[in-house]
Amino acid sequence: MTTTPSVSPIVTTARPLQRVAVYCASNDGARPAYVATARALGTLLAERGITVVYGGGRTGLMGALADAALAAGGEVIGVMPHGLVEREVAHHGITALQVVDSMHERKAMIAELADAFITMPGGIGTLEEFFETWTWANLGVHRKPIGLLDADGFWTPLLTLLAQLEGEGFLRGTPREWLVQDDDPARLLAALQTFEPPVVRRWLRLGET
Repeated sequence: MTTTPSVSPIVTTARPLQRVAVYCASNDGARPAYVATARALGTLLAERGITVVYGGGRTGLMGALADAALAAGGEVIGVMPHGLVEREVAHHGITALQVVDSMHERKAMIAELADAFITMPGGIGTLEEFFETWTWANLGVHRKPIGLLDADGFWTPLLTLLAQLEGEGFLRGTPREWLVQDDDPARLLAALQTFEPPVVRRWLRLGET
């Protein structure tokens, strides 16, 4: 019987977090807790000497995160495609703004720069970034830790859906094996620094369920 090959993870040496990618919205959202959490995270990362890597915007949670990190003396790197510099209102006051040609390049550069990922509340773009990053980890493209910052219970419905996917047999491995989740930025960061993602499992053999 022909089988598909195993996927081997890329082996990386354990290291302290120097740059953390944050996925979040370019608007404030409906609850004050979202902006407050973004500011708290930006301040925390700066105080720990960790560079913020994000989508490059100056509005919404993006702007709150970046401005808080800068105010606390931190470094902030933004990555944004040419076509969104005006639409997403690029932040020209950050440490570095990398302008790329496409969304694909944006996500690839953010992933390359980051040692870990934190997803805050956001819309479909934020969700797409989160799921692609998790998919890459699941396939062994990277072994960087992934966290959900659960501001004001925002991620509760998603975690419920993920539990359903697991129960229905559509997740190989569990969300608990792959993701770190907390509602406190400091606790989440501490957990990311010690988190060890699981070894990538072999792809399904033909005929397996």
